[in-house]
Amino acid sequence: MRKISLLLVFILSLSVALLAVGCGSQKTEKAAETKKQTLLETVKQRGTIKVGTEGTYPPFTFKNEKGELEGFDVDIINEVAKRLGVKAEFVPTEWKAMFAGLDAERFDVIANQVTINQERLAKYDFSDPYTVSGGQVVVNKNTADIKGQEDLKGRKVGVTQGSNWDEIAKKAGANIQYYKGANEIFADLAANRIEATVNDRLFVAEYLLKNPNQQLKVAGPSFDQAKMGFAFRKGSPELVEAVNKALKEIYADGTYLKISQKWFGEDVSK
Repeated sequence: MRKISLLLVFILSLSVALLAVGCGSQKTEKAAETKKQTLLETVKQRGTIKVGTEGTYPPFTFKNEKGELEGFDVDIINEVAKRLGVKAEFVPTEWKAMFAGLDAERFDVIANQVTINQERLAKYDFSDPYTVSGGQVVVNKNTADIKGQEDLKGRKVGVTQGSNWDEIAKKAGANIQYYKGANEIFADLAANRIEATVNDRLFVAEYLLKNPNQQLKVAGPSFDQAKMGFAFRKGSPELVEAVNKALKEIYADGTYLKISQKWFGEDVSK
């Protein structure tokens, strides 16, 4: 009788042990099944990286005469995607809805000259900067005594009213003349009807590249520099790291400079 009792105890103990092992195994399998896939893994599995971009912001992102998306940012993110082993899938989005689209996971990244600042860094992750811009003074080619922002005091400077450049010219003590747009400003500057203007460095670089016969030149270095990067939702460090690695490769092998020269005639990474 005692032997039977001991045998029953042994069998029950063994059953409990086997049940515990089984439960543990099931929990491990369940945990493995429910392990969240990283965004980088999702992108690679999908074969595309979804890119939010305006498509209405030349020369960075716009549609050509054939309706095809092109531009500096388009070329750069296409190169990044290629080095990730995927294709860029563009999701045209108005700027005012861009970050809402990123939050709603309509796309994985924004490629649209997004300025990196503290307010955005609090909510989003960014790649390393891939362009650097800022204010740029432009003068007539024959002007020798305006060498930068500090020389605008008392000078006749053309700007568009209400723009950032309007405020900068006012602070510099310039004699302001207002225009509807940059083309009119550059035309009057070339004709010496004004002495200088201030505009975005990248905009100026592209304009001078496309209009080499204009009697214009930049005066001094750019100022109030801003750095632009690709924007991501928080919590995807693997994808950000992979994009940064691709950017480093693009810089190292000369691809970045080639694209930059194509759109601006200069290196816009610094």
